[in-house]
Amino acid sequence: MNAIQSVCQRTGLPLLSLSLIAVLSLSAASAHAADAWPSKAVRIIVPYSPGGAVDVATRKIAQKLGEQTGQSFVVENKPGATGTIGAAEAARATPDGYTLVANDTTYSLLPFIFKKLPFDPKEDLEPVSAFLFGPMALAVNAAGPYKTLQDLLNKAQSEPDTVTYGSGGAGTTPFFAAEGLGLAANVKFLHVPFKGAAEATQAVLSNVIDFQFSSTSGVIGNVKAGKMRLLAISGDQRLSLLPDVPTFAEAGVNYHGIVNWTGLWAPKGTPPDVLERLQKEIATAVSAPDVKTFATSMGMQPRQANAQEFKKILDDSSTTWGNVVTKINFQQH
Repeated sequence: MNAIQSVCQRTGLPLLSLSLIAVLSLSAASAHAADAWPSKAVRIIVPYSPGGAVDVATRKIAQKLGEQTGQSFVVENKPGATGTIGAAEAARATPDGYTLVANDTTYSLLPFIFKKLPFDPKEDLEPVSAFLFGPMALAVNAAGPYKTLQDLLNKAQSEPDTVTYGSGGAGTTPFFAAEGLGLAANVKFLHVPFKGAAEATQAVLSNVIDFQFSSTSGVIGNVKAGKMRLLAISGDQRLSLLPDVPTFAEAGVNYHGIVNWTGLWAPKGTPPDVLERLQKEIATAVSAPDVKTFATSMGMQPRQANAQEFKKILDDSSTTWGNVVTKINFQQH
């Protein structure tokens, strides 16, 4: 005889009624648990070095989530292997809402980059929300020889494989953005890999390399300081923050590029109610006046793409950049 039947005999309640009470009690307990999230610090893994676009954007959103919920959202950098080390750690984490991972467009490229991944991008991590969107920019040293995009392309055309660009590694979004430009302009650049976007920026500033592709947020500080110059940005319109910087089309190349985004994932199996609460908190965060000011100052657009829209963004990005992977004959690691 099970416990519910025993209680029925003692209380005289029908079995169906007591079973319904038990189910309702469990549902209430589950709802209470979701309402209680977060009851402790939440860790957000950034799988890249500090100072890059993903790191900067994630730290701002983490700050707002902390203010809104009263709990700390702690950003932890775990760089390496094109972001897969940090993502794999998040995929292995307990799916309770207390470990998340941030990434950008590079996430949708991972299956094209690696023959074998330490996790399944579609099965082990759940897209939660994308929240800050911004164009990719081609940045050079302000004191260097390239005043326009055509200057750089002319050099690449006349001296193939001598114009250098840096990125956080072969397979990152900046890498494919540069290779995509090379395809569109029919030139060949020389790639120089670094540990992260911030190191590539320092290499541009030190005249070690000619240019880098970066989210505007990653280089805007150096642009404002007069240390870097942006020759063009992706997308179909100029930024109000940088009205003198043309799009690639305006600069003479039929290349739309990519509008980068930053988003959060949770381990598969994270309770739906927790994910829903997290999406609501992110929506509140991106609508906050200080986040709007921050985003504008960094050349980004704050808006929330919910889980359904985020999944579509991932699928579309995978298709677009999968084509570039094929055209450049990229060899998987």
